Amino acid sequence: MIGKHMVAAGMFMDEDPERAYTHAAYARRKASRVPAVREVSGVAAYTMGKWQEALSDLRAARRMSGRDNFLAIMADCERGLGRPERALEIADDPAAKNLEAADRIELRIVAAGARRDMGDTTAALAELQVPELKERRARPWVARLFYAYADVLEELGREDDAREYFSRASAVDSEGVTDADERLAALEGMELVDYDVEDGIVWTDAEEYELPEEAEERAVTERPADRGRDEGHRDRERGREEGPDDGRAED
Repeated sequence: MIGKHMVAAGMFMDEDPERAYTHAAYARRKASRVPAVREVSGVAAYTMGKWQEALSDLRAARRMSGRDNFLAIMADCERGLGRPERALEIADDPAAKNLEAADRIELRIVAAGARRDMGDTTAALAELQVPELKERRARPWVARLFYAYADVLEELGREDDAREYFSRASAVDSEGVTDADERLAALEGMELVDYDVEDGIVWTDAEEYELPEEAEERAVTERPADRGRDEGHRDRERGREEGPDDGRAED
């Protein structure tokens, strides 16, 4: 029964966080000494913005299991509680160097956020200057790193560099974890108006974009003679394609 509630919590975590939290809370009441239960409960509380509860559960899970893969969430909880200094302490935990790449980068992104909370944007940029900035593979964590780096660059007024990294984030964001396309469009003074499966993203200048109905109305109003000539030309072309009507069609 506890396992079913944990699975349900995982299933609803993204689409219905409140429902996921309800399942996780039930599991926690029944089996609070199981590390996996405390992990799920902590993550569910985090998605609901219950920072202190999430922090407590994840600390307990870490103590019981010895796993360090939730350091980024724990650090972000400290940010949520208005304690960026403690978030940085977690980010500097010696265990962080042994994390998987995705968890390690996520921790660096949280540390950069903590620096920004403290008003030090330059230090935030330094937190993100890691070797993985040279990564080219399409991975969600790579896209998030490029995006976070571009975001800080833009805040520092380095728009050309920000444009480059928003573009890189867009190129590797195969799962759509960021809105890099929209941010890049804003920097370019463009507007994202459509997405076609075959042609890809379609951009347009927001000031110059003209609806199809407006374009047709303008064409009728400004050049009716040309429109008539075009229709006549199409009729003649249609006649050549069909051939002369000699009565054979009926036969």
